[in-house]
Amino acid sequence: MVPKATEADTRAKLIDPALHKCGWTEEHIKREVSAGAIEIIRGQARRRAQGRVDYLLRIKLNPDTQPVAVALIEAKAEHLPPNHGLEQGKLYANSKRLNVPFVFSSNGHLFVEYDRITGLTSQPKPMNQFPNPVELQARYEQGMGFKLTEPSALPLLTRYSGGEGNRRYYQDAAIRAVFEAIAQGKKRAMLSLATGAGKTFIAVQLLKRIADAGQLRKALFICDRDELRSQGTIAFQKVFGSNAMAVSNGKPEKNARVLIATYQTLDIDTEDGGANFLTNHYPENYFSHIIIDECHRSAWGKWSQVFTHNPDAIQIGLTATPRQIEVTEKNKEALQDAKITADNHKHFGEPVYEYDMSQGIEDGYLAACEIERRDVLLDGKKEREYGVTKEDLKRRKLLADAYTGEVLSPEEARKTYRAASLESKLILPERVSSMCSDFFSHLLATGGPEQKTIIFCASDDHADKVAAEMGNLYAIWCSTNGKKGVQDYAFKCTASNSGGDYLADFRGSMQRYMIATTVDLLSTGVDITPLRNVVFFRYVQSPILFYQMVGRGTRIDTPTGKLMFRLYDYTDATRLFGEEFLTKFTKKSEKPRGGGEGNDDGINGPPPPPPERTIIAQGFEVKITDAGKYILTMVDGKAMPVTVEEYKERLSQKLIQEAPTVEDFRSRWVNPNERRTLLSHLPDAGHSALLVRMLEEMDDFDLYDVLAELGYGVAPKTRIERVESFVYKHEGWLKGLPERAANTIKALANQFAKAGTDGLESQQIFRTPEVMKAGGLESLKLVGKPGDLLRQTKERMFVA
Repeated sequence: MVPKATEADTRAKLIDPALHKCGWTEEHIKREVSAGAIEIIRGQARRRAQGRVDYLLRIKLNPDTQPVAVALIEAKAEHLPPNHGLEQGKLYANSKRLNVPFVFSSNGHLFVEYDRITGLTSQPKPMNQFPNPVELQARYEQGMGFKLTEPSALPLLTRYSGGEGNRRYYQDAAIRAVFEAIAQGKKRAMLSLATGAGKTFIAVQLLKRIADAGQLRKALFICDRDELRSQGTIAFQKVFGSNAMAVSNGKPEKNARVLIATYQTLDIDTEDGGANFLTNHYPENYFSHIIIDECHRSAWGKWSQVFTHNPDAIQIGLTATPRQIEVTEKNKEALQDAKITADNHKHFGEPVYEYDMSQGIEDGYLAACEIERRDVLLDGKKEREYGVTKEDLKRRKLLADAYTGEVLSPEEARKTYRAASLESKLILPERVSSMCSDFFSHLLATGGPEQKTIIFCASDDHADKVAAEMGNLYAIWCSTNGKKGVQDYAFKCTASNSGGDYLADFRGSMQRYMIATTVDLLSTGVDITPLRNVVFFRYVQSPILFYQMVGRGTRIDTPTGKLMFRLYDYTDATRLFGEEFLTKFTKKSEKPRGGGEGNDDGINGPPPPPPERTIIAQGFEVKITDAGKYILTMVDGKAMPVTVEEYKERLSQKLIQEAPTVEDFRSRWVNPNERRTLLSHLPDAGHSALLVRMLEEMDDFDLYDVLAELGYGVAPKTRIERVESFVYKHEGWLKGLPERAANTIKALANQFAKAGTDGLESQQIFRTPEVMKAGGLESLKLVGKPGDLLRQTKERMFVA
C-alpha cells in the first residue's frame, strides 16, 4: 500500500513549484513560528511543539524595502479537499493574529480563497490560476485605500532596525496595523497587547521606522512611572542612541529627537494638573508623534492636554487591557473603568490590533496561569455583594480599628462593612493569620516557601501585617526544619516606605526578598520575570487594575525555568476575568472554607524542579530548560548568560550591518572568500550561526538558510528542498544542456543535499561516484569549462 503524501510533500512537490511559476520567490515568503503552547499537567508546566504558519506571502517593492505581509496559505495533504485548511487560515489571518486580508487553503492541486475585505469565499481553482504578487498588491491597495508607493505608506516599506530576527509575528502584525492606519490618513491608533508581549519593543520599532522613512520630527513617549521611564529609555537608546533621552524636572532634553517622560514630569498626572512643564518647554505642535504607554491607566482628563497641545501629531495609545471589559458591577471603580475605556475608544477608535493574555499563553510567549480559588473564614460571595454585618462579626475572636488599632467588640463596630473596606477600615487578625497560613501551606506543597511572590493587600497597614505574618511563618518553618533562612524574606513594598528601593533585589536576587506585600506600587510596569505567585488578599473592583495585577506574573523566565505562575484568589477577584478569557486557564477546584488545613490538590510533596541540562556546543556552555535556552557568551567583555532570542538578535543585527539586503548576502555567500569574511565578522567569529542552527534543530538546513531567515525573514528550505527547487526553477537551463551534462549538473546539485555549500566547493566533487556515473567531468567539457558550470550551479542554488 502506497503511503499517503504528507503536508510537507504537498508543500515541497506541489505548492512550492506552483508558487514559483506564479512569481512568488523565496523573498516573498516567510515562515512564521511561535514559541509553542504551554500546558499544565498536575501542577507542572511543559511546552508543546512550536506553532507554525505554512506560508506568509509578502509584497516586496524593491530589494531595499521591507516586505509587507498580505496573505497566508494553509497547506494540506493532497488527498484532502482544498478548503480543508480554510477555517484555520481565517483564524490566523484575523486582526488578533497575523493581520492579513487574504487567506488561501490548498492541497497542491486546487486552492480556495477567503477575502477578509469583501467577506467572499471563492470556489476551488487550479493552482495555475493563483494570483501573482502584482495582482495581490493591486487588490491589497484597493482594499486598504492607499498605494504602497505613496509617501504616507513609506514607514510600511522601511526595514526593521537590526533585521527580522528580533521580532515576533504578532509584533510585526501590530506594527503593520498602525502603519496601515497612518497610510489611510488616520492620525490616531490604539494597540491592545497583553502585559509582557513587548509593547515597548513595538513603540521603539514604530518610531525608528518612521524616523528612517524621514517622517519623524520630534517624538514623545509617555509612561506612568519612573521605573517605566527607565526601562523605556534603555530600550530607545539601544536603537536611537543619544537621540533618545529621559525627561526629568529641570531637564526637558530638547536636543533629542525622542523624549521619554512620565505623566508626573509633564504635570498631567492629576485632574487639576496644569501641564505647566509641557507647555513651558514645548511649543504647540512641537511633537510630530506621540505614544502613550498604558493609556488605560489614566482617565481622559488627566492627559488629554498633551494631545490638545499637539493636535497635528500622530497619536498612538498602548494598552494591556482587553478591548471588551464587561462591567456588571455598578461600583465606583468599575464605572470609572468603563469611562476610561469609553474615552480611549472615543479618542483613538477601536484597537487596530489586539493580542490578549490568553493568546500569548497559547503561543507560549507568556507564562501559563493556574488559578487557585480560596475562601477563608467568610462567605466570599455574600461578603463581596453585601458586606459584613455585626452578626457576622460576633463569631470573630478579635476585631480592631484599622486606623487606631483599638480593639473593638462587635457591638462597637459599624453596623455594616462593605467588602472593599475589610483590612482597610476593619482589621480581622484571625483572617490575616488564616489567609497567610493557608497560602504558606500552598508554598510548601508547590516547591517550597522561597518563591518570588506578590501579595496584593488592602492598605499600607494591612501590607505590614501580612509581611510580618508571612515572615513569622517562614521563621518557624526554618527553625522546625533546621534550615538557614534567606534574608528579608517578606517585606512591605509600598510608596510609604520607598518600596521602589527594594525592586532591584526583588527582581534579581534569588537569595533575598521573596514575598512582597503591596497595595498599588507593584500593580503595573515592573518586570519581575522570576515571579511565581500572584496573590489577592485585597478586594478588587476595577477590571483594569485586576488585569494589570495578574500581568505581573506572565513573563517567562528562562534562567529559572519558569513557564507558569499561580494565581491565588482569596477575594473572588478572578470573577473579573471575561468568560472567553477564563477558558484559556487551568483552574483548580474550589476549596472549602477554613484554610490551611491539609492539601487536596493531588500533589504529594514539592514537585521536582524544572529539568535542566547543560551541553557544550560549538565551544559554548548552553543551559536548556522547558522555558527556553540560554547561552554563556561574552557581552561587553564579560561572560554573561543570554537567552537564545537575545543571542539571535545580536547575530541578526551584525549580519544586517555586514550585508544590508538579502541580495548582498546572497552575493557574498556564493563567493568563498567573501563568505569567510562575512562569517568571521559575525558574533563569536561565525560560531554563532552554527550554534543557532544546532539549538533551533535545523541540522537539515544549510547555514545560508539559517542566516537568511534570521536576518531577512526568508522562508528556509532544507538542503533536500533546495535541491528540488533548483531543478524546477532552472528547468529551462537544464533542458538546454545535453542530457549527460544535465544529469551531471543534477548530480553535482545532489552534493549540496548531502553537505550544503561546502559540498559544492569540495575539491573532490567531480570524483564522487554519483557525479562520475552521471557523466562526470568529460560531459561538462563538451559544454564549457567545468569550473564555470559548477560555479553557475552553486549560484543558481540560491536564486530566489
